[in-house]
Amino acid sequence: MKVAIRAAHAKTRETYGAHRLQPELAAMGFEAGRDRIDRLRREMGLRCRQKRKFKATTHSAHSLPIAENVLGQVFEPTRPNQVWTGDITYIPTDEGWLYLAGLKDVFSCEIVGYAMGARMTTELVSKALFRAAQHHRPPAGLIQAANTAPGLMAIC
Repeated sequence: MKVAIRAAHAKTRETYGAHRLQPELAAMGFEAGRDRIDRLRREMGLRCRQKRKFKATTHSAHSLPIAENVLGQVFEPTRPNQVWTGDITYIPTDEGWLYLAGLKDVFSCEIVGYAMGARMTTELVSKALFRAAQHHRPPAGLIQAANTAPGLMAIC
């Protein structure tokens, strides 16, 4: 049984635990419960390789000015083009990461501007804001809020 477990462990690129290993062993003709498989794996010192997840982080230690939070976490506009909120996300593709910056009108929930690019840059965000302003021509006093890790922070 231990030889079969070691073979199945290698065959599955050392990524299967006892739960997923049980059907593999059964297909090889070795019927065993998950607890037994788990115990034998522990005795042999077999452990699953953990895949590292991609971790994207923002650079918070910058010298750029930080705008005051003028919304105070109250997102209740009374008309369109009063408060826009924005965010950046990344999309995995076959050619690498695609970054999407979008702006949404909080009142109407309409996407007012977006931009896509191969890199997450200030130019990407600026392009989304420029497109939104060019298309919607918001009145003076528009508040644009940027989505950040702790919550929404208003910037003008």
